Amino acid sequence: MAASSGTTFPAIGDARPVYSDQVEHLLKVQKWSQKISSILDLDQLIDQIVNNMACAFGCLEANIYLHDAEHGELEMAAVHGCTQHSKGSRLKVGKDGMVGFVAATGKMRYAPDVRLDPYYIACEAETRSEVAIPLLANGKLVGVFTASHHELDAFPDDQLRLLQAMCNHIAVAINNARRFQYERQERERMAREAREARSIQQALLPKSSPYIPGFAISGLSVPAGDVGGDWYDFIPFEDGRWGLVLADVSGKGMAAALLMSATRATLRSLAQANCSPAEVLRKLNDLLVNDIPSGRFVTLVYAVLNPVTRSLTFANAGHLRPLMVDGQNARFLDSERGTPLGLISGDFSECTVTLPQGARVVMYSDGITEAAGPDENEYGPERLRDHVLEAEVTADSILADVRSFVNGAGLRDDATVIFLRA
Repeated sequence: MAASSGTTFPAIGDARPVYSDQVEHLLKVQKWSQKISSILDLDQLIDQIVNNMACAFGCLEANIYLHDAEHGELEMAAVHGCTQHSKGSRLKVGKDGMVGFVAATGKMRYAPDVRLDPYYIACEAETRSEVAIPLLANGKLVGVFTASHHELDAFPDDQLRLLQAMCNHIAVAINNARRFQYERQERERMAREAREARSIQQALLPKSSPYIPGFAISGLSVPAGDVGGDWYDFIPFEDGRWGLVLADVSGKGMAAALLMSATRATLRSLAQANCSPAEVLRKLNDLLVNDIPSGRFVTLVYAVLNPVTRSLTFANAGHLRPLMVDGQNARFLDSERGTPLGLISGDFSECTVTLPQGARVVMYSDGITEAAGPDENEYGPERLRDHVLEAEVTADSILADVRSFVNGAGLRDDATVIFLRA
């Protein structure tokens, strides 16, 4: 609301206007309040208020001070016509000038002759009268509005009432703009933290595919939001074996990402102790049962690839069954025992498969099989099996096939896959 486009009031010059039509005045206040209520940028709002008010009432000076409750002060946030003070100047509540007095009492103070008012702090030499009005919203002090004039007793009763009515709307508009500003800053802070969390989370994923003689292996993870609960990992062992991990933490967002990070670190530590897959999951589960909040859990597949014996030994903690393709035969690999981690103590069984030339194994999260298109039909394990049977299948092609299936509906859950080819 630029000064030229806002609602204006008759200028106060040598002859003061007589506000006899109260209805007209109320309509002006209403129209003016609607205009300022639409401005949510705090700096723009208060600057336009002081400029318009000064012009409308012929004021020498108009200011808005905002209340800093934490420090018991009032900070000059908008100024028109003042040559002695600038934005950022501060006054103590209850101590400094008419502004401090009004802030402490919550009542308007009018000085028809500033030379006689004990609270007035001299500013412009031409000032002869000044009014300070508290800005109150929901009974709380928002700030103080002041207006000064070069004439003695320049604000008659009807103008004071009009100014008070307008200040009621100013207080509400400033309060709303402050809340909007705070909420915007909070959203920006949360978005910034989410971006930082995603950067950290992405850094925890493997930087590249491992070199394993006789095998090609790759992984891919696409979070549905800024951060996710899925992850995969490749863990090298000194004897040439490799640990392969794919996991899904319950829930989404920052909480899932934190639990993912903690679980990853613990699993890596246990894996380096040369424990078997079943033993790693048992020990990891015992730790999580005692540590993670109730209702949270982790599903996880942990496998150890031995390239010398061409064998893959895995244990499954309540996760989706890995898919193995050998020639034109495709089967989902079952394990006898294995509940999600973090719920109850228990044992985990192991399964070992041999990987002949050309065999393929896929580990995946439910963001793959449960991806749904506009018709709410899911991608499903059968489509995954059919795609993995194709000769040129890769981790990237699996994700591309899922995206094609959802046809623009977008991934609703984190989608992660490990693809192993012998």
